[in-house]
Amino acid sequence: MYFKKMTGKKCYLSPIDENDAEKFTEWLNDLEITQYLSAMYPRVINVQNEKEFLEKLAKEHNYSIIDLKSNELLGNCGFTNIDHINQTSEVGIFIGKKDYWNKGYGTEGLSLLMNYGFKALNLHNIFLRVVSFNERGIHAYKKIGFKEMGRKRESVLMGKDRHDMIYMDILYNEFYEKFKE
Repeated sequence: MYFKKMTGKKCYLSPIDENDAEKFTEWLNDLEITQYLSAMYPRVINVQNEKEFLEKLAKEHNYSIIDLKSNELLGNCGFTNIDHINQTSEVGIFIGKKDYWNKGYGTEGLSLLMNYGFKALNLHNIFLRVVSFNERGIHAYKKIGFKEMGRKRESVLMGKDRHDMIYMDILYNEFYEKFKE
C-alpha cells in the first residue's frame, strides 16, 4: 500500500514498503539497471537481504517513487548521511521500471525529494555521485540545478573499462532559482 507523502504531476513519493522487496530484487539483479548504480553492479541480491535492506531504508528519509495514475512502483530515492549540524546530505535515486526511463519521472521524483530536504529537513547543501557514462542521470541532475564539483578519476571499473565518478551538488538558493517558491 502506498501513501502520498509528496505529490507531483506524474508521480508521488511514498514511504518505502518492505513488501516491495521482490520487485526491487528483480531490478537490482538486472545489469542494465545496476550499471548506473556502481555500488550495486557486481552484487547478487536475494529477496531476504533486500527486504532487510528496505526495512533499514524505511526508517530514514527514503521513499518509493510511484506513478500517480497507475499507482505502480517505479523506483526509489532518498537521503543518506544526513548531517543536521552542517545541513548537508547525499541523495540517491533509481528508476527500476525501464518503461519509465527518459520520461521525466526521475527528475520529478528527485525534485519532490529535494524540496522536502530543503524545506522539511532544513538542508542547505545536497550532493550526489554519478558515474561519468550515466549521461541520462547527469542530464536530469543538471536540469534540477546540480553542478559538478569534482571528479574521482578512473575510480569505477566496469568490465575492463575505467570511468570517472562525478560529484555534483546544489544549494538551497540554486534549487529555488529553478523551482520558484
